[in-house]
Amino acid sequence: MNFKFLNKYFHFTKQQRIGIFMLFVIMISLQLFYLFSDSNISETKSAEKEEWLALQSEIDQEKLINTNAKPAVYLFNPNFISDYKGYKLGMSVEEIDRLLVFRKENKYVNSAEEFQKVTGISDSLLNKISPLFKFPDWKQNKSNSTTEKKEFSIKSFPKKEKLAILDINQATKEDLMKIYGIGEGLSTRILKQKEIFGAFVSMEQMKDVWGLSPEVINELNSHFKVVIPSDLKKINVNEASLKELAQFSYFKYGLARQIVIYRSMNGNFNNIEDLAKIKDFPVEKAKIISLYLEF
Repeated sequence: MNFKFLNKYFHFTKQQRIGIFMLFVIMISLQLFYLFSDSNISETKSAEKEEWLALQSEIDQEKLINTNAKPAVYLFNPNFISDYKGYKLGMSVEEIDRLLVFRKENKYVNSAEEFQKVTGISDSLLNKISPLFKFPDWKQNKSNSTTEKKEFSIKSFPKKEKLAILDINQATKEDLMKIYGIGEGLSTRILKQKEIFGAFVSMEQMKDVWGLSPEVINELNSHFKVVIPSDLKKINVNEASLKELAQFSYFKYGLARQIVIYRSMNGNFNNIEDLAKIKDFPVEKAKIISLYLEF
């Protein structure tokens, strides 16, 4: 068979032959580059995968340890059980109320048996929660329960000196430091809080002072009272500007803004109940807040 007619298709000039040769060189070079680089990438990925699997194994082991770990158990003084704490312990509402009534008389329980006597909890519940009770180390057991409660009360808050009941708005740093548990730092913090408000209007505000324990607050309530000054500067909630409302400690900027908007759209507020309709208003402090406002 004669293939001479195909010669014209394979006849190239010198420049064309060089070009074809260079093309082949480039194609072979790319193939070699892809082959070796792919191998390196695979090795890198394999090393990274092994490292990740090792790390994941450590994480899984740590999770297993944390899962098997027993939760920490904290001891507490049963004299200061809150409603929520009592509920978590399994006490009924009536049992919690009996303890709260007992404590309002400024009395304290000094043993698990006395706790059961006051609250009326069952033996099974007492056996369950009594290992968590922690009474003060200095507690002395007395045969007479009345004497024991009185001794507990006195030693729980030893006083530096006998104090008369004073107006906390007139108290000095030295007056406050006479309370057991209050040093220079806490007394300064209380006076600073009073300065911010202009005056205290309720002893409940002691709970908002950072660092005061329930025991120290009880002592403050025993030796101080609140006399609202006649010259206490109040905020007219219907006339105050956004800036003035936002500067009030019980209002944040967002709440102050909502008050101004509500006032503009619905008219003046008549009482604290109207104000409590605002979203995010701290209803639990409404009584205290109302004493700083005028309508």
